[in-house]
Amino acid sequence: MRIGTCVGLDSVEHLEQKLKTLQEHGIEVCQLISWEPSVWKADNAPKVKELLEKYQITATAFWCGWEGPLVWDFYDGQITLGLVPPEYRQMRIQNLCDGADFACKLGITDVVTHMGFIPENPNDPNFNTFCVAVRTVAEHLKKNGQYLLFETGQETPVTMLRCFEKVGTDNLGVNLDTANLILYGKANPVDALDVFGKYVRNLHAKDGRYPVNGHDLGMETPIGQGKVDFYGVFQGLRELGYQGDVIIERELAENSQEQMQGILDARNYLQGIINEVYGEDVKC
Repeated sequence: MRIGTCVGLDSVEHLEQKLKTLQEHGIEVCQLISWEPSVWKADNAPKVKELLEKYQITATAFWCGWEGPLVWDFYDGQITLGLVPPEYRQMRIQNLCDGADFACKLGITDVVTHMGFIPENPNDPNFNTFCVAVRTVAEHLKKNGQYLLFETGQETPVTMLRCFEKVGTDNLGVNLDTANLILYGKANPVDALDVFGKYVRNLHAKDGRYPVNGHDLGMETPIGQGKVDFYGVFQGLRELGYQGDVIIERELAENSQEQMQGILDARNYLQGIINEVYGEDVKC
């Protein structure tokens, strides 16, 4: 188990300095996060792969964004995020398939995204059509030998589980973002493991607080200063047999001194907890 962080892939030209910075701080793993379909060209894949090898960084997953509007709140988010809004669905299905193909060329098997505010009512017609869209993407990824991971956030754990059951493919998984469940007021991550724990394949270590009004998400905080019970999370993951890596996410300006210091502080904090729970030294 290693501790790493997220790296934005907005251009190949900017990637080298980001990976170099990680290497300088002894970070060996990352998730590549990209909202830029223009970057996912076949001829860029060897360049990205070469940079990862040069700086000895392992990408545990490819976080795939999509085109169209996106608003991170409880009102406009319902009609703009993920595969849920029908008017953006076909375009985003293509985005996810294209991103997965790019990740496949990098040798990455886990493709992560936000699916949106999945309807909690299974009798809602949009729930069924949403699941058809997910199945289309999942089947494409399966041909590549890849997994489609839902990042936790906009849906309750049981709604996610219900979707997995409805879609029915064996390559669905969870990217557990420990804070998002709290920021969206959907659950706490410790109890959520009782519902979908067996599907967790990747982990975002992040902290935050619950919403304080009905319009805005809760606030992200430095790790250890929010409501996430990291000791309980790692106890639950250990019981489930999770041996994957831990990816720290701090939602601050990328490559800023403040963000890197937050990542390093979080690494020290998490290392102590993981060592205690897993009874082993964690390679950082």
